[in-house]
Amino acid sequence: MTVYFIGAGPGAADLITLRGRRTLAACGVCLYAGSLVPREMLAACPPGARLVDTAHLTLEEITGELTAAHEAGHDVARLHSGDPSVFSAVAEQMRRLDAAGVPYEIVPGVPAFAAASAALGRELTVPEVGQTVILTRVAHRATAMPPGEDLDTLGRSGALIVLHLAARHIERVVAELTPRYGADCPAAVVAMASRPDELVLRGTLGDIAGRTAAAGIVRTAVILVGRSLAADRFPDSHLYSPERVRRAATADPGPGPGPGDSPASL
Repeated sequence: MTVYFIGAGPGAADLITLRGRRTLAACGVCLYAGSLVPREMLAACPPGARLVDTAHLTLEEITGELTAAHEAGHDVARLHSGDPSVFSAVAEQMRRLDAAGVPYEIVPGVPAFAAASAALGRELTVPEVGQTVILTRVAHRATAMPPGEDLDTLGRSGALIVLHLAARHIERVVAELTPRYGADCPAAVVAMASRPDELVLRGTLGDIAGRTAAAGIVRTAVILVGRSLAADRFPDSHLYSPERVRRAATADPGPGPGPGDSPASL
């Protein structure tokens, strides 16, 4: 049988993908993070499914549950908040499943930073203002950051930075990014993105730490810092420009672009 790592999305029960919900409905066992995955989402599990809250389980206990369910002949849904590709601890689970010979698949989900962007009503990549988004975190009572991935180094790019798992340490974030971005750089904190208790704070590096402390936000939030958060004067994207060469519409779009196609011909 198969273990399915399913992205449960940022928090709203209806932001799981159609594939994720369909897969969840077909699995006789579901492991979920009770502190992050909404209980309403579990209603999609089949009647009689074994539900295991992993909030207080160790990695070995979790993979033990996955392996045991597989050996008992059950497909297993492993629900992770957001998308499994970012800060999900899926890699070490897959490593253990590989060693045990247990097959698995990944079902993508809506990441927290995308839900935060929607809550802010902002596109994170703005023409000639910012075209790069850095997803990162800070190290504190967690695995160390690799060399060269500290905030001072990442901040040299001037790119928009999204920090996960860092709301409790926002004063440190501000202190490390201000020399690179300036105290007037737009910043935001989005807590509980997409949930009924969603909270959105807007400000600058100069005041966002105080706003966050006053609101009592210490977890389940992302911090965003970058000029594109407040950009209002920028050129339109070339994507829809009348100067852009376009192919004539056809009934049959045919195959996608080939290796020799240039952007100007698409």
